[in-house]
Amino acid sequence: MDIVFDQPLVEARRLRALKAGDEKAQFLLDIVAEDLAERLTVVERRFETAVELHGYTGVTARALMATGKIGTLTRIETDNAFGGTEGVTVAPLETVPVAPASANLVVSPLSLHLTNDTPGVFIQVRRALAPDGLFLAAIPGNGTLQELREVLLAAESEITGGASPRVIPFADVRDIGALLQRAGFALPVTDTETYTVRYASLFALMKDLRAMGMTNTLIARSRKPLSRAVFLRAAELYAERFADPDGRIRATFSVIYLSGWAPHESQQKPLAPGSAKMRLADALKVEGTSGSGAKGNDGSP
Repeated sequence: MDIVFDQPLVEARRLRALKAGDEKAQFLLDIVAEDLAERLTVVERRFETAVELHGYTGVTARALMATGKIGTLTRIETDNAFGGTEGVTVAPLETVPVAPASANLVVSPLSLHLTNDTPGVFIQVRRALAPDGLFLAAIPGNGTLQELREVLLAAESEITGGASPRVIPFADVRDIGALLQRAGFALPVTDTETYTVRYASLFALMKDLRAMGMTNTLIARSRKPLSRAVFLRAAELYAERFADPDGRIRATFSVIYLSGWAPHESQQKPLAPGSAKMRLADALKVEGTSGSGAKGNDGSP
């Protein structure tokens, strides 16, 4: 297993952001909490025992409880400080301290992208779920902060003649779907929502990222701070390449939403190969013309 993230640093920066208490900077977590709650609302069943896995502020846990779909909910965090007055179960970011087959629902909002052994965490969640239990998660995905990545790389290369990673890598939605299948989840589903946020400048964006605890925690990061000249040049490049007519810059946040179920005999199962009663070619025929009226991948005629 490759060690990508400095876990003690991840912990320190999340705690620093929590203590700073900039609630406006938590907009992405607020959006995800609302979206996960909406997704839970459309599931036609009740979950008596739920777990929020490293939800940071607990906003997702509160949104889920407000749906009326949950009996009891346990929050798991890396430090008691994240629990406020509610209290939490303390465990490392890559540990799921839940008894096997004891939870009906596990939800993880915006934390799995910081794990080194992400497949192992998925497997732990799968084991923690009772049969027909549900796993819901939101993970920042490929494309997140792509503008910042590009301008920091260009500015540092231009001024110093080299560059080191300044923005953490994010997973592709196909990789997340594969992880669900590898961990043994049934009926896996993934989709992506992209949010564009506008800022006055690169410096306002970086202030928000610091307040989110989303600054660089890579093991391979350079320990040498970037010079003011690099930041100023990066700000210029950002304004040149990714600004709207009013001068404000755009920052992309791409969130992968996923769901998977612990296997149960009551769930739908794919048909066995060769069991179809009609050929696909026959099903697509329209007045003797195969494929007439079919839509392309982009949904256009």
